[in-house]
Amino acid sequence: MNFGFTEEQELLRAEVRKFLDQNCPLDEVRKIAATPEGVARPLWDRMAELGWVGLTLPDCYGGIGLGWVDLVVVLEETGRSLFPSPLIATVLGATALQLAGSEAQQKHWLPGIGSGQTLATLALLESSDRLDPAGIALVGKRDGSEFFLRGEKLFVMDAGVADLFVVAFRSGPADEDISLALVERGLPGLSVERLETMDETKRLGRVRFDDVRVSHDALLGAPNRACPVIARLLDCGAVAVTAEAIGAAEGALDLTVRFAKQRIQFDQPIGRFQGVKHPLAGHYVEIESVKSLLYYAAWMLDQQPAEAALSVSRAKAWASDAFAGLGIDAVGLHGAIGYTWEYDAQLFLKRMKWVRSAFGDAGWHLERIAALGGL
Repeated sequence: MNFGFTEEQELLRAEVRKFLDQNCPLDEVRKIAATPEGVARPLWDRMAELGWVGLTLPDCYGGIGLGWVDLVVVLEETGRSLFPSPLIATVLGATALQLAGSEAQQKHWLPGIGSGQTLATLALLESSDRLDPAGIALVGKRDGSEFFLRGEKLFVMDAGVADLFVVAFRSGPADEDISLALVERGLPGLSVERLETMDETKRLGRVRFDDVRVSHDALLGAPNRACPVIARLLDCGAVAVTAEAIGAAEGALDLTVRFAKQRIQFDQPIGRFQGVKHPLAGHYVEIESVKSLLYYAAWMLDQQPAEAALSVSRAKAWASDAFAGLGIDAVGLHGAIGYTWEYDAQLFLKRMKWVRSAFGDAGWHLERIAALGGL
């Protein structure tokens, strides 16, 4: 059995890497991150034209109809380049529509998402930062077949540029009475505020709801039945950010290895010293180990999604801690220059810090691994 990537997937990887190397080197990443939106619209439009935004969408909605393993190929390269884009947020929004949307909702929204014209995102987390239903406090007050939302969502990816929010809210008295709704930007009572983040290439926002009206047609799936869908979306999100983290980790390692080969101390490259080369070798092994876990998790999302949780948590738990350590070593092994704003090592460290808690930190995923294992 061949567990490697197909020729088509390797060609896709090469195409994405070439595109980003030519159009978004790290100097350009800094410029994009300094803009108010944090997105380069011409590059985003070009990505959509190439089919990367709609990679996992059915061809009937303008997508390519591929799976999560193929998406991982793209995300590794966007992570390697630290490319600032709403790709993950938009893919997750589209995934929510594919999982729970009606045919009418899919026909209305998915073609625009796949073409890059509509930017979507998930609005799940709140002040508790809990990933279970108990963490959802946003209230949907029922009025006939409609709901009126009052509360706020935090840490919403790319909230500042999103056109469509997939919002989780409490729709009944029971703990599991959670629903999902499609909320368009610009609705009365909806406001968006940017949150300051360590990594400016990953924008987060606060979304406030002041009696925002949700019609029956805007409900995503049946009322009070959203918990399984949210759990699946969290798994997809964990796989997506881990894929980008692998690419960023490889970028940080390549940067540090090049420096270790060039920096001369005691008349020889510092890469010859055990205190330098051994940590770098250890980080290489960790990256390859997380890759194996991630590729299997992505395959499970495609082939056996109901049983993917354990595989997803294994990959995300390891990546959360291992890659943060790599980011710290990448800065430290550069010496004093690594701590300067002008040098690129700090950009990778910030991305590793952002990934650490996104869609569950190591502690949360380790607890879930123990629970799924019957401990």
